[in-house]
Amino acid sequence: MFSVGDKIIYGENGVCTVEKIEPLAISGVSKDRLYYHLKPLIGSGTYFAPVDSGAYMRPVMSREQAEALIDAMPGIAPAICEDNRFNHVDAYYKELFRLHSCEALVAIVKGLRSRMATRKTRSSRAEATMKRARDILHGELSVALDLPLSEVEGYIQSRIGPQ
Repeated sequence: MFSVGDKIIYGENGVCTVEKIEPLAISGVSKDRLYYHLKPLIGSGTYFAPVDSGAYMRPVMSREQAEALIDAMPGIAPAICEDNRFNHVDAYYKELFRLHSCEALVAIVKGLRSRMATRKTRSSRAEATMKRARDILHGELSVALDLPLSEVEGYIQSRIGPQ
């Protein structure tokens, strides 16, 4: 069980802070069930996740894990969907998000950068998917490295060069 103040990864939503652990104050909801009240690092609102749910939650990676991930980034192959059908490309990237892996997020960003560089027109869907992957990844690196979110990209580049 997580504690109030913990920074965790919640599903495909990225880094969240556990603000409270208590029942929901909503009529019709059992007062016996505890919920995490999660505030996202990026974005607004609050997520409510039952403490005993099967939702994917894990602690944010350590500084050492973050440094190792950055060092490994040049060797992570881009995730490129060879199928050009919109629904197949979308499904391909959705499956990678479901891995809840930072390496998969790096592969998504690299793959979509490559895909967009070879296209005459930019896909707003591809840009949104790449931004989402980068936000989740950079959010976790920001917390693990104790850096402002705005400095993560520069830090990565200072370690391994532009990607």
